[in-house]
Amino acid sequence: MTDDSLLDEMIALALEAGAATMRIYAEEFDVSVKADASPVTQADEIAEAIILKGLAAAAPSTPVLAEESAAAGKIPALGRRFFLVDPLDGTKEFVSKTGEFTVNIALVEEGKPTMGVVYAPALGRIYAASRKAGAFRIDDEGRGERKPIYARPAPAAGLVAVASRSHRNAETDDFLSTLTVADFAAAGSSLKFCLVAEGAADVYPRLGRTMEWDTGAGQAVLEAAGGRVVVHPSGEALNYGKKERGFDNPHFIAWGA
Repeated sequence: MTDDSLLDEMIALALEAGAATMRIYAEEFDVSVKADASPVTQADEIAEAIILKGLAAAAPSTPVLAEESAAAGKIPALGRRFFLVDPLDGTKEFVSKTGEFTVNIALVEEGKPTMGVVYAPALGRIYAASRKAGAFRIDDEGRGERKPIYARPAPAAGLVAVASRSHRNAETDDFLSTLTVADFAAAGSSLKFCLVAEGAADVYPRLGRTMEWDTGAGQAVLEAAGGRVVVHPSGEALNYGKKERGFDNPHFIAWGA
């Protein structure tokens, strides 16, 4: 399968999984709590099942590290090439019905996210990228045209910073106080990477715990758009396959161009 056709398949799976989450979003649903105290719903589980089935058909030799499977102890040997799946990033946003939740699928090669899809079904918006295709946005639930997106250079008037709606902390505020910030936006889930990728924001600090499936797709989109994601405070690129850490991430900063 070519890179173009694989990216198309990832987009199609994100759309299918997103449609399933929206059917549950429109109804009353139960919320459970996982061992790490994070919430999980039926939507997480149904969306992950759709994506895992599709990836197994599209790329049967490529292992998948997926959030709900990992929570159940199902962690495959990953090797140099693997998929990352977060079937519903921003479950807190899903539960509170802000609309700022996403379906995330990424391909990691040699520790780097080289392909990614972030779909916000309640917003009808897809962000996708590969090294070959660059980064682009599709509106109207995947029916719109593919519009290239680019991270922007730092504005002379000051940066627009974006941070988590649910997880902002004092350390994040301390970091932002060291920058010339002209405006601030709050957003849920991996949409923060995408706002930086399309030039609507300039910096996204995450000085708290995240997992690799939370960030892989968003990082792929941002880097293809000309931005970067670096470990804080050391400055090296955020990489993937960190089995020794249990696949969690160190603190990081996502920057525009």
